[in-house]
Amino acid sequence: QVQLVESGGGLVQPGGSLRLSCAASGSIFSINAMGWYRQAPGKERELVAVISSGGNTNYAESVKGRFTISRDDAKNTVYLQMNSLKPEDTAVYYCHADWVYSGSYFPSFASWGQGTQVTVSS
Repeated sequence: QVQLVESGGGLVQPGGSLRLSCAASGSIFSINAMGWYRQAPGKERELVAVISSGGNTNYAESVKGRFTISRDDAKNTVYLQMNSLKPEDTAVYYCHADWVYSGSYFPSFASWGQGTQVTVSS
């Protein structure tokens, strides 16, 4: 019931930068947390970064110091700034949200975006 639309993926050279965005829309809702996952061919989907409604962040060890997650509450959007990109960062990146209906605390729900391709290559 909450739709997540990702954008910003594309092809970049190693060492380059890219910023992903994910906008949430739909019925009246409140976001508990939003994050980014990624999945490369033949690999498990892994958590990249997450940000809570309170602004706390967590990152995968492989991206610490290179990626930054942030949010814009007015736009209901979360961003992932990716710097110093490596070929191993190549994957489909998925936006994820934990949310509740406005005025409610429970139950909570989860929504996934359709994914945006990030390719790091020369």
